[in-house]
Amino acid sequence: MSLIDPRAIIDPQAKLADDVEVGPWSIIGPNVEIGAGTVIGPHVVIKGPTVIGQHNRIFQFSSVGEDTPDLKYKGEDTRLVIGDHNTIREGVTIHRGTVQDRSETTIGNHNLLMAYVHVGHDSVIGNHCILVNNTALAGHVWVDDWAILSGFTLVHQFCKIGAHSFSGMGTAIGKDVPAYVTVMGAPAEARSMNFEGLRRRGFSVEACAALRKAYKVVYRQGLTVDQALEALQAVEAEFPEVRVFTDSIRASTRGITR
Repeated sequence: MSLIDPRAIIDPQAKLADDVEVGPWSIIGPNVEIGAGTVIGPHVVIKGPTVIGQHNRIFQFSSVGEDTPDLKYKGEDTRLVIGDHNTIREGVTIHRGTVQDRSETTIGNHNLLMAYVHVGHDSVIGNHCILVNNTALAGHVWVDDWAILSGFTLVHQFCKIGAHSFSGMGTAIGKDVPAYVTVMGAPAEARSMNFEGLRRRGFSVEACAALRKAYKVVYRQGLTVDQALEALQAVEAEFPEVRVFTDSIRASTRGITR
């Protein structure tokens, strides 16, 4: 029995593993590669060049690998790369890259993109991230591993979202969010660190205490960013978890959310 519904339209130039499932009325264009164990639901449109890895599930009405509406895009050959074990829920839109940046939009492994999420051109999503319903990433956004963006979060172009960070519902992010930090509001403001998430992921009590101290140095003592980083040198040398926090601040190009 074929795993591809006869009502689906598959371009002859698309490459699908033998066990890929495709639901009715889905359209898969040329230059699309889909790995083993992936399930494409009904009414999905996938445009290439796009590479989708193994054991992903893409739900109905999603548009994957479409041209970006960015006005500088002039039809150049760009692509989308999606890793393994991702869940892409209903109505998600993901655009390919532009040659002015990476020429590629990238999504890693084990991510959950809930209904109506938008991932703009040249964005990069790491691993184990959750983007809740109606979250929208503008172009050139980086989301590091284990970040959670709650429903209706908006992220400005070129922003970096640090590892293990968390945004509250309806947050509007216009600056970089350091690793572990919880932000809320429109515009976003730092409120604390995502300690509940860190506890669930096995961070030690000692590491969480060091991170709490580091957060207070950056956000509660009235220091400049450079002064705070200098004050944290001894702590980051002892705790690699704190070094992830401080390195994410050093890597900021838009300034950090404070």
